[in-house]
Amino acid sequence: MDKENLSYVGKNLLLVVIVLLIAALVFVLGLMLGYGVIGDGDNVFAVLSPAKWQELIGKFTGK
Repeated sequence: MDKENLSYVGKNLLLVVIVLLIAALVFVLGLMLGYGVIGDGDNVFAVLSPAKWQELIGKFTGK
């Protein structure tokens, strides 16, 4: 591969990584906003705790 093709692949890979990071950030912000407004509303960061996720998964799986 020549340098031009490698640069093209690198730029596209960087673009994909940036888009994935932005999508993850928007997902987390949506979780926090939804939990704070629609949910309990006491602590918006509580939705990010592992204990809360175990509780949610337990509700869906019946465990």
